[in-house]
Amino acid sequence: MISENIIAEKFYGLDHLRALAILLVFFFHYFILSGGEPKWLPDYAKFGWTGVDLFFVLSGFLISSQLFLKIKQEKKISYKEFFLKRFFRIIPAYLVVVGIYFIVPLFREKESLPPVWKFLTFTQNFGTNLKDFGTFSHAWSLCVEEHFYFFLPIILIILKAKNLFKKSYWLLVILFLIGFIVRFYSWNNFYIPKINDENSWLYWYKFIYYPTYNRLDGLLVGVSIAGIYQFLPNLWDKISKFGNLNLIVSFLILTCAYFLCYEERTFYASIFGFPLVAIGYGFLVIGAISPNSFLFKWKSKTTTFIASLSFAIYLTHKGIIHITQNLFENINVESNLMMFICIVTCIIGAYFLNLAIEKPFMKLRNRIIKNKKSERTTTILS
Repeated sequence: MISENIIAEKFYGLDHLRALAILLVFFFHYFILSGGEPKWLPDYAKFGWTGVDLFFVLSGFLISSQLFLKIKQEKKISYKEFFLKRFFRIIPAYLVVVGIYFIVPLFREKESLPPVWKFLTFTQNFGTNLKDFGTFSHAWSLCVEEHFYFFLPIILIILKAKNLFKKSYWLLVILFLIGFIVRFYSWNNFYIPKINDENSWLYWYKFIYYPTYNRLDGLLVGVSIAGIYQFLPNLWDKISKFGNLNLIVSFLILTCAYFLCYEERTFYASIFGFPLVAIGYGFLVIGAISPNSFLFKWKSKTTTFIASLSFAIYLTHKGIIHITQNLFENINVESNLMMFICIVTCIIGAYFLNLAIEKPFMKLRNRIIKNKKSERTTTILS
């Protein structure tokens, strides 16, 4: 079954999407940090903030697919094992980069950092003050992901224990609808009273854009796709027959989202923009995992390489861009060449982080999990 292959085999379609997501994020942040240079870039990179939403859909799909497969096979979900996997995948590289930000001032793309406890507790996305503490602000999305990783297995374990799992789709519907309600409330009660302030944009990011409860749409879409993928094989077979059509639908929805969110801080963009983007990327994920789509069949060493570095690039790209630009500030480097140099330095920096931290800790994780499984087998046999 394809759903099992997603765990056991290389899934190239999703590598293309990881590469796309990190490129969107990179170019969006680059034109901000470079002051809009090159001149052609802002028009193309303006929608790059949605790369984070693509990451959310991917995470929702991949993480819940693994947990759903356990439930489907009537195996017990081990919260300890799940947490162990997530810990070694994310925390070591994250803590190294947090340490670099606090120890090496040159690495900071802005003046001041939030308190270290906000990074360590993954609460940086609540009450964010971009003006005074905007350094490493992109870590907000990791906060959202960590909250998802923490609560999802607990919710599934409770649903299974209470024999409510078959009705759990209602929870997805309720959470999706709550997102609209909470954003509407945040808009009227927190943003609108400050809309005439000189720095009103700060309040939009603080109360609308960053909080976890406003940004669950992508994760919920990913979980929904995983649910169909694992538990509704007949429906999935019908959907997956139209792999390339799903990609076209994704393009059309994301085009609508582009125009809806062209001015991000409008009412309609703030309330309906995030779910529309999430649904658009949801169709993109469906297309990528449909066996007859070109994304599923296309194997590319380039996108696989970029995908393997996507987390490291995400963590480090702002700091490395900042350092690179500082090194060349007294040299008149043409803007397109400067951007290319920054791309190269970011890839090099991410490669070293991946080589020195990510891979060793992933090997350690696999060794620990293997040993724990061996211990369980020995206990059962004895």
